[in-house]
Amino acid sequence: MKHRVDVHVGKRIRHRRWMVGMTQQQLGDLIGIKFQQIQKYETGMNRVSASRLWDISSALDVPVSFFFEGANGEDIAEHQPDMVTEVAVARGDLLADKEALELVRSYYSIPEEQRKRLFELARVLSDAA
Repeated sequence: MKHRVDVHVGKRIRHRRWMVGMTQQQLGDLIGIKFQQIQKYETGMNRVSASRLWDISSALDVPVSFFFEGANGEDIAEHQPDMVTEVAVARGDLLADKEALELVRSYYSIPEEQRKRLFELARVLSDAA
């Protein structure tokens, strides 16, 4: 049976991997395992050992603690799946919202000068609302 913390850590691995534009194969190659094992970690089917999580955090350029951020309150989202996005936003875990994740990824793919202008536009529009 999956433990909710293992599922949470797996989701955080998947989200970070996706944010940096890395495939499961690429992550597996970096840490010396097959992509199928990455799949099992990301779904929570297999528990990630401490040393493996250390390797993954290095490959994804985040501290190990990143994978545990937002673990409190996870049970709320499990029991009320229709409120996952609201719970994620309320606890500051925007990476749990697929639309927000896609927006951030797209934002950082824009050249820096244009990105600054877009940021200023978003700030003006949010103040107007």
